[in-house]
Amino acid sequence: MTDFVGRRRELKELREDIARTGLDTLSGRKAKAPRARVLLVAGRPGSGRTALAEAFVREVRDDYPDGVVKVRLTTPVGETVATERAVRTLLEGLGHSTPPGAGEDDLSSELRSALTGRRVILLVDDAADPHQVDALLPDTPECLVVVTAEGPLTGIPDVRPCTLGGLDTPSAVQMLGHSIGDTRITVDPRAAETLAEECGGQPAALALVGGWLAAHPKAAVADVAKQLHDMPPGTSGPLARSFRLVYESLPQPAQRTLRLLPLAPAGFIDAHTASALAGCSVAAAQSTLEDFAGLGLVRHASDGLFLLPGCLAPLLQALLEAKERPAEVQLARARMLERTVRLLTSCRAMAEEDEELVRERLDGLPRALRFADRRAAACWLDTRLPALSASAALAVADGDLDTLARRLVSALVRALAEHRGTEAAAPELYGLHRLVLDVAERRDLYREQAAALLNLADLDAETGRTHEALERYRAALVAGKAANDPYATGRAMESVGGAYQELADWYRASDWFGRALTQALARGERADEARLYGRLGNVHTYAGRYGEALRSWRAAAAGYRRLADVPGQAKALSEMARIQEYAGRPEESLHTCREAIELARRAGDLRLQAALQVRLADTLDRLGDPAAARLHRSAADRLLGDDPAACEIRSDSD
Repeated sequence: MTDFVGRRRELKELREDIARTGLDTLSGRKAKAPRARVLLVAGRPGSGRTALAEAFVREVRDDYPDGVVKVRLTTPVGETVATERAVRTLLEGLGHSTPPGAGEDDLSSELRSALTGRRVILLVDDAADPHQVDALLPDTPECLVVVTAEGPLTGIPDVRPCTLGGLDTPSAVQMLGHSIGDTRITVDPRAAETLAEECGGQPAALALVGGWLAAHPKAAVADVAKQLHDMPPGTSGPLARSFRLVYESLPQPAQRTLRLLPLAPAGFIDAHTASALAGCSVAAAQSTLEDFAGLGLVRHASDGLFLLPGCLAPLLQALLEAKERPAEVQLARARMLERTVRLLTSCRAMAEEDEELVRERLDGLPRALRFADRRAAACWLDTRLPALSASAALAVADGDLDTLARRLVSALVRALAEHRGTEAAAPELYGLHRLVLDVAERRDLYREQAAALLNLADLDAETGRTHEALERYRAALVAGKAANDPYATGRAMESVGGAYQELADWYRASDWFGRALTQALARGERADEARLYGRLGNVHTYAGRYGEALRSWRAAAAGYRRLADVPGQAKALSEMARIQEYAGRPEESLHTCREAIELARRAGDLRLQAALQVRLADTLDRLGDPAAARLHRSAADRLLGDDPAACEIRSDSD
């Protein structure tokens, strides 16, 4: 920021504080394990604590070549950011992916590991309490942590706060000059000093007054100072007086738009959000937001995004409660959620490759809600994701807009999956599935409960939390039965079996696969039957029950044959050949393997053909026929070259 002024003493103190001897050392207490130095900038909202922290980081960042990562621990509207979310933000800033559903302790440990041996600055903005900060502290003294907060963070050792008051008068006047130009300052320097004093040297108040004067070039600086001085006694504090000056000068429609901005999730606002809240056009909302930015009422963030200053949120919230009826507030919130759902629908549509399908999905959406291309849609999703996630969480927490909340979460899940892929989007999807579960449990929506529990359990299973996955799969089974949903119950039973298989509990795994198979047989679900016979065959094989394994795989092969699924039949026969060899029946194995090779050839599956040729060669070697084995290995080489990894056989049920 080129308009940062003053605070030279505070910047000097912070720089000196980096190398300061620890308080534990001075007091003679035994030193703890080395940790990063923590510098604290303390001050009331509007004191410029974040600006000072950022200016200081710019001064020292060359000493920390591994970069700067930033996280905010309180939203502009005063909500505390979950520690889990804060740690994920820092890890993502460091270029580390985070496992979905990981707990706070695991994530903190991963963060500390990621920072080991690196010289990084962590800029932690607007901390509410020491526990939030402690979870983020690196165990390496080579890192630096710069924290901003309203007061001292007792509980974190060896931290000496740099406490901010107002700017000195020359610096305050200089800040005004950046907004209104030097000419109006030099015309009446005494009036500028008086105005700076009326603002208490508070940067947020100076920004508001400077913005108002810039928008009113004919207004005298002395008159504005007098207006502030003469405000009624009930308007307490320089910031409140400066805000009132600006607010009362706005047209009525702009006043109402401003009052509704605290409803914006996480304090992030763009033209669509403001348009939906106020019920005006997107163009009018964009113009209004630009005017607000010039007046210091909002700040430019990035790519059409604006941020509501945290110091103004309480003032705006008070106006919202005093001047807007609850029904109108709820209607504005519903309009905002509906607009978000439609934007997410448009965003998802742009991920489609088929132009005809894109046009079909965009049919009926106004031009203002459409994106230019896939890249523009993906960029919008990336930049708005913190606000979109907050919007989903707020909608679910509201409780009165559950239908909209469910639509919003569903639209966000689909957009993320389409643009990022399920694996890359897994950390975000995990939180969204938990929100779906919250609504479903509150409304006794058993089908949605089952779906959310299955999705969460799948993500648990993929990240190695098998016991947690098993518990959720069982809960999904209960919900699926309550909903009388055969798909959910069948899927849950099969997944319970899969979890027990992962835990090497072959008896329970086969029992649950058998239950799922019984349901599939009763419903005539042939594809499920074939797959489940294969899963049973795998479990019996692991357990050494080769006779049962062969019967299961033979049934799977028959099922795939009835479905005319030639690749599936070939894979089932290849598994039979493997088990026959395990059971000491090599001649039968050779016969089955040749049959499988012929099916793989008919299916055009070169990879499976090659893998089966290698398996056949191994069997021939064991039978004492190396010449024939070489022929089959040569055939495999001709099919796929020399890559041995290409010759692995994996069944769909593995």
